[in-house]
Amino acid sequence: MPRTNRHFLRRIVGFTLIELLVVIAIIAVLISLLLPAVQSAREAARRAQCTNNLKQIGLAAANYESATTSFPMSYVQVGLNGFPKYWSDSGWGCWSPQALILPYMEQGPIYNSLNFAVASYENLDNGTQATAACTRISSFLCPSSPLPIGTYGYRDDFGMNVSDTLPGNNYFASVGPSMAPWTSAKPRGIYGIGTPAPNSVYPSLGGSDMSRGIRDITDGTSNTISFGEWKMGDFDTNKVSITDVINLLATTSAGIGGDDSWNGNSFSFPNNLPSNGYTNLQQFLQNCAGAAPGSVQQGNNNWKSNKSRIGYTWIQGMFGNGMGNTVVPPNSPYPNCQLEPWGGDMDSPGIYGLSSYHPGGCNVAFADGSVRFLKSSTQFNVIWGLGSRAGGEVLSSDSY
Repeated sequence: MPRTNRHFLRRIVGFTLIELLVVIAIIAVLISLLLPAVQSAREAARRAQCTNNLKQIGLAAANYESATTSFPMSYVQVGLNGFPKYWSDSGWGCWSPQALILPYMEQGPIYNSLNFAVASYENLDNGTQATAACTRISSFLCPSSPLPIGTYGYRDDFGMNVSDTLPGNNYFASVGPSMAPWTSAKPRGIYGIGTPAPNSVYPSLGGSDMSRGIRDITDGTSNTISFGEWKMGDFDTNKVSITDVINLLATTSAGIGGDDSWNGNSFSFPNNLPSNGYTNLQQFLQNCAGAAPGSVQQGNNNWKSNKSRIGYTWIQGMFGNGMGNTVVPPNSPYPNCQLEPWGGDMDSPGIYGLSSYHPGGCNVAFADGSVRFLKSSTQFNVIWGLGSRAGGEVLSSDSY
């Protein structure tokens, strides 16, 4: 073969630059098409784990009821540093249902490290609960949710050699469609806050309404929400987020519809509503959304108006920590909202509702231990009916 022909054959072996660019472009297109599928598969796995977490919690609560004939309410204990018992009527220092069901979730060592004769909160217990309180329990954390940012005050306040990382909590015990959690307000869900028996300071707390068992869930255990899912806060009081709890009384002079007396202890849905109750609720939600921008303009008092710590702990039975409600549908476009006259924590009437990082809704555990996915499009009256234990509502599964 002539030398020129052999040289020509050697030159045509391989790829040109244009061919390489075309191949790279095709690979890039294939990756871009595949990536959403991979992300969707990962979210499906996270959602399945979240469902499993709630399944464990729901079954643990059901087993607790089977063993004790009542579901785990949120109970009061006295603090070691002089705080009187009546501070806990709203949840301050109360023990959460999550803490009480730990033995039924194979968390016996953590449960045994708790001293239930002492209050649960860090500025009431003198560090007694520090080890357990700072423990992150995977069953209380949705894998789709970011972890909480910040610390407890154990190390600084008590000079303790502990890791005081915030544990976080994505699953709340539901008081139902009620704005107030304490038992004197008669919340319509399974759980509530109070003392095991009436006391001299708050004689209205406790008594016959404290213990709620299957016998009290006349709507049926498969139709009554036991635990719900929520997004944890962003732990930043300097920016507005849908996960924030906006304190309406810290940013405006009026509460709902120009009248902050709307926060009555018995205010529940749909019972105990005035004739314009739903209208007032809509006005309340709009007022909260309107107050949200101003909640980060209070300077050093942002912590009073913009509560960004929802779900930061599982140990305390207080709204925003271990307890929540079913007043609004999942993933409401409105922020969580409260009526806290002194501005401090989340021990006040308000909306602390269902939300998640799962597209289209969130998971809930029912009183029979089953777990279902509630769509964000669920109607208000359906959420109220699912949250109440004895409302007599008739609901079909296709309504949520």
